[in-house]
Amino acid sequence: MSDNSVSKTNIKLGIISLALMNVAAVISLRALARESMYGLSSAFYYLFAALVFLIPTALVAAELTAMFSTKRGGIFRWVGEALGSRLGFLAIWLQWIQNTIWYPTVLTFGATSFAFIGLDHFADARLASDPRYTLTVVLILYWLATFISLKGFHWVEKVSKIGAIIGTIIPGGLLIVLAAMYLISGGYNNMDMTQSFFPDLSNIDNLVLASSIFLFYGGLEMMGIHALRVDNPSKNFPKAIFIGAVIIVVIFISGTFAIGIITPKSDINITQSLIRSFDSYFSFFNIDWLASILSMCLLVGVLAGVLTWISGPSRGIYNVGRAGFLPPFFQKSNNVGVQKNILYVQGAIVTVLNLFFMIMPSVQSFFQIMSQLAVLLYLVMYMLMFGAAIKLRYKFPTMPRPFRIGRKGNWLIWIVASLGFLSSLFAFALSFIPPNQIYVGSRKIWFTILIIGAVTFIVTPFVIYANRKESWKNNDEEFEPFSG
Repeated sequence: MSDNSVSKTNIKLGIISLALMNVAAVISLRALARESMYGLSSAFYYLFAALVFLIPTALVAAELTAMFSTKRGGIFRWVGEALGSRLGFLAIWLQWIQNTIWYPTVLTFGATSFAFIGLDHFADARLASDPRYTLTVVLILYWLATFISLKGFHWVEKVSKIGAIIGTIIPGGLLIVLAAMYLISGGYNNMDMTQSFFPDLSNIDNLVLASSIFLFYGGLEMMGIHALRVDNPSKNFPKAIFIGAVIIVVIFISGTFAIGIITPKSDINITQSLIRSFDSYFSFFNIDWLASILSMCLLVGVLAGVLTWISGPSRGIYNVGRAGFLPPFFQKSNNVGVQKNILYVQGAIVTVLNLFFMIMPSVQSFFQIMSQLAVLLYLVMYMLMFGAAIKLRYKFPTMPRPFRIGRKGNWLIWIVASLGFLSSLFAFALSFIPPNQIYVGSRKIWFTILIIGAVTFIVTPFVIYANRKESWKNNDEEFEPFSG
């Protein structure tokens, strides 16, 4: 997470520029296969989650960013000013730790992409399903990304820019174009076009897997930092948010449909179907030679995404830690200023989490449970953020808000923040339930991992906070005190 301060530059962002930055911050191709299981009704879930979560997140983050544009801390500052430093520390801890748990899921997708670089895709699919292979490649990729991060942000920036273009933007556009050309050329549509756009919401199984859509839209709160870089932010920032949200939803829906069109529902695999969908399209158009190149591109995209996030939230908790919230061990940096010990500890957690590959019944089930655990923790952070937005309206009613939700009164902030809070709470409850669409093995193991994992990661920051010492504060760290 970058500092929550506005650059002292005269450069102003246009509405379209900011909208595209929002798109780049949110879009990820790895999760499309999961939602393709829902066919046409996947569009409903994407649109619903955008309305009740994506847009409220962006608007609330913009207001909070604008309020504290001259003070550092990000989510720690926002929640801490409203609810106290203890809950502020919990919020930034959750932002960091959920990313740490998220890494194995995205790297599992990277390992799958790497497996399909070969020419024998039946053998590739067997390799991608082997937990030992996946464990090995995930750890190699993660530690490679960590060592690149330790070389400094200029390395991260270079690799991330190239990787985002090669591994996300180009493949995403190609997938949608291939699907359109396939249908125009008379290809068979495997998606059931007779089913209803509206799912049967009385069936809990239709909601469980879809609850993870909230993580697809996660991260947009960090884009609020750019609110004051827009001319007339109170008018143009919401426009950029809505334009970005429309683009994001269209890409997600189009990409999901593109997988469902070429892949029968019974054959969908949440870790392999994106790659295999590309293979099917390439085979249809007799350009199979592109498959290996595409797999390598996706792998580069995964590495770029992990690099971006490794250097983000870990930096945020490092800065807060230096203000006296973490022991000196976690405040160590290398000769280029990178938070080395936090990255090493983060790597150790990722390594331990990946050992679950050996007890889960499949790579798919591991992918799903790590995704669910990350969702659980991230949603707690979002509930704190939405609650803080309402509390700050009453705690600091006269504080300047260069960007404000609603010109007068507090009724609109209540609607927007409550919508975000309640949707987060609903998705949080659903995230404990194992999806029937994926075989996860023993439900006892599933619930044990999720409950113990969630409790452990939520309780840990409270233990650290209760045992903090005055000597932990780094005298070189200038961290502005809370307003009151």
